[in-house]
Amino acid sequence: MISNKADTIAEYIRRQLEQTADRQIELKRTELADEFSCAPSQISYVLSTRFTVERGFLVESRRGLGGYIRIALIPEDVDQKQIMYREMLQDITPSTPLEAVKNIIRFLFAERIITRREGELVLQMTSNLYKSEAAGELTADERARLIRSIFVTLAKIT
Repeated sequence: MISNKADTIAEYIRRQLEQTADRQIELKRTELADEFSCAPSQISYVLSTRFTVERGFLVESRRGLGGYIRIALIPEDVDQKQIMYREMLQDITPSTPLEAVKNIIRFLFAERIITRREGELVLQMTSNLYKSEAAGELTADERARLIRSIFVTLAKIT
């Protein structure tokens, strides 16, 4: 038995995915919210907690007029770690704060994707790159490129 609205929404989305041949659906956030008599933020909550890469889903979302939510099941032969690293690399931009990079490192360690030693090394390198940028030795673009290269290396060895 489904216990709450979030469970009901998640189950509805799963059933929709199962009914498609390509295991991919496109939905409108507002239409889904109207259908379940809830706020669009509840749809966002369900997507961010129930349809993650770790659970075997890719979610692409565009807000605003003509906005959509595209949800796809990741084929089992696709390396989910590589997809996760790709998403992390997209998140590292010149405007990414140090705390966001620390959260990525903590996540990788918590999920046992990297060791404590690797995490500490990456954290130290990253912190030094932010300090170098603050000292005017690097631009934000160079710092982001170097941090991405660290994660590319991790992706290759994990």
